[in-house]
Amino acid sequence: MQTKVQKEAVVEEVAQKIKDSKALVFANFKGVSVKSVSEVRRELMKNGSGWQVLKKTLLNLALKNAGVVADVRKLDGQIGVAFSHDEVTAAKVLAQFAKANKDIPFTIEGGSLGVKELSIEEVKALAKLPSQDELRAQLVGTLQAPISSFVRVLSGNLSGLVHVLKAIEEKKV
Repeated sequence: MQTKVQKEAVVEEVAQKIKDSKALVFANFKGVSVKSVSEVRRELMKNGSGWQVLKKTLLNLALKNAGVVADVRKLDGQIGVAFSHDEVTAAKVLAQFAKANKDIPFTIEGGSLGVKELSIEEVKALAKLPSQDELRAQLVGTLQAPISSFVRVLSGNLSGLVHVLKAIEEKKV
């Protein structure tokens, strides 16, 4: 059993994590094995995110201290929270885990983006968005396409000129 001082320290630590995060995802993991929760935690850490389990009352206090408008006491089951330093990583990882393990009673219960509370549907929609790296790759591809086309056009004109000159040379010989 934690003392009041320990609980206050945990609330402050979690509030700081919440402030440092761009997005939070709340998930019900009641009935999920420790091995499966550890798998989720590892996958989140791989992507620069984190996972924490604590009592709903303490999580609510931490959310309030961080200025996030969300009430986790109304959520069903045992709630874990995933912290993400970008907008989509935590939602993507948890949605992929829930989809891949349909036999496990792991469900997304909501979340927050900045200080705004998100519904289950909004979190699932967030999970479908491309990550920041994917968006950057798409931008680079979009910027590179006109340049590549321009280079192909120029090389096509040069190769056409070379073919014409070669044909003239063969005709004269």
